[in-house]
Amino acid sequence: MGCLKRAFYVGIFPIAVGIAAWQGWSWWSWAKSPVELGEAVEQPVQIQIPEGTPAQLIGQDLEAAGLIRSATAWKVWHRLQGFQKREGGLQAGTYALSPSQSLPDIANQIWDGNVIQTGFTIPEGWNRSQMAEALEAQGLVNADDFLRATEEIPYAKFPWLPQGLPHLEGFLYPDTYQLPTEQVNADGIVDIMLLRFEQVALPVYQQTNSAYSMLEWVNLASIVEKEAVVAEERDTIAGVFARRLREGISLGSDPTVEYGLGITQTPENPLTLAQVNTPNPYNTYRNLGLPPTPIASPGIASLEASLNPPDTEFLYFVARYDGTHVFSRSLAEHERAQGRIRDRVDAQLGDDL
Repeated sequence: MGCLKRAFYVGIFPIAVGIAAWQGWSWWSWAKSPVELGEAVEQPVQIQIPEGTPAQLIGQDLEAAGLIRSATAWKVWHRLQGFQKREGGLQAGTYALSPSQSLPDIANQIWDGNVIQTGFTIPEGWNRSQMAEALEAQGLVNADDFLRATEEIPYAKFPWLPQGLPHLEGFLYPDTYQLPTEQVNADGIVDIMLLRFEQVALPVYQQTNSAYSMLEWVNLASIVEKEAVVAEERDTIAGVFARRLREGISLGSDPTVEYGLGITQTPENPLTLAQVNTPNPYNTYRNLGLPPTPIASPGIASLEASLNPPDTEFLYFVARYDGTHVFSRSLAEHERAQGRIRDRVDAQLGDDL
């Protein structure tokens, strides 16, 4: 009896080894990429995985697309992640996958959520209209859709936003962004820009005992952003505006007039007296104090400079049209500076004719 039992074990051992070897070979062949198996390779393809798609269906879709050799191997891999108690899970999104990737590589990419990203950059000092035009030109969103999204104030998501805003001008933080492709829509872009403001700018305000409300702060910073071309002048410009606000003097800022009229002045076509005298809520020559809303998106440097502006002896400044300004202590001094700069511009324009 003992010999028969031993003979039985000896006989079954090679069978077990054979099954294990076959299973190992099968897993190896299923997990290998077509490149490693010497098969023809196609170009990378995009696969979109909707939210809530079961793992089994993902495997079937990957097999149908020729990205993996076996949905069964995919199922085994997914179960192994559970056995290993790996954190996370298969994530929804749009992926760029290649047949040259092995099954584990593809699975790890989807598990980690390495989706296709779309990038865009919003420079400091841009307003909503400029953003909308640029985003549409890049083929990302319709300009009108973006503008409409900026007029729907998401207080539920961002309760720190000042109450009563007609739009989000000033709070759409200027930066370079990367968004999952499926989130590239008007609402998604607005949300990520507000989130960046919350992460970068909001703590600066909350950690400082400022005399300005948040709306006043961003409003002032937006004007400083438009006026300050040279970084070294930013603090002085913020100081001039802060002093004029304290002393009840109109800000007299050209960018606010331009914003209200929807125009942009140039050395060849500066603001006219008629434009400066045109009644408009944003005309800070005619109206005391800050305009109704910010006029652009300020960067962190202008936000910091405007939070607690330094004291200054200057009350006026005028642009030289090279990015720098002439600062003056009195109106007479300011008018002389304006005259010199205008004469210089006229002479240069005459030379170019």
